[in-house]
Amino acid sequence: MKALNFPKSHRLLRPADYGKVFNDVQLKVPHRNFLILATPNNLGHARIGLVFAKKNLKLSVQRNRIKRQVRETFRNQPELPGMDIIVLGRQGLAAMDNHAVRASLDGLWHRLSKKYYQLPPSRPAETTSAGEGTG
Repeated sequence: MKALNFPKSHRLLRPADYGKVFNDVQLKVPHRNFLILATPNNLGHARIGLVFAKKNLKLSVQRNRIKRQVRETFRNQPELPGMDIIVLGRQGLAAMDNHAVRASLDGLWHRLSKKYYQLPPSRPAETTSAGEGTG
């Protein structure tokens, strides 16, 4: 079995990476306790960024527990297509146990993949038709 790791190349590290997703959201997967925003990338693999505010998860213990669960479920999804993903936490997460969080996230990853494959063809097809002249 292939080792499932979580290298830096699979994380959104810089504010510019987060800004790219927030400014060009092409996929949204809502849930009662999570919101997943995503945009395709050209890297061939998915990258993830996490946003969990103190407003929704008061204690750092709660925020860190949820972040660990999100990273673990992401790491166990090697078939995710190439996209940059941001997972935002909503209110009510602190009351969820680890099993419920994992079950919710597994469903969300599946829905995200499904929506990705329903996207219209990406920009390279548009640039070839835009380059054709009328002359």
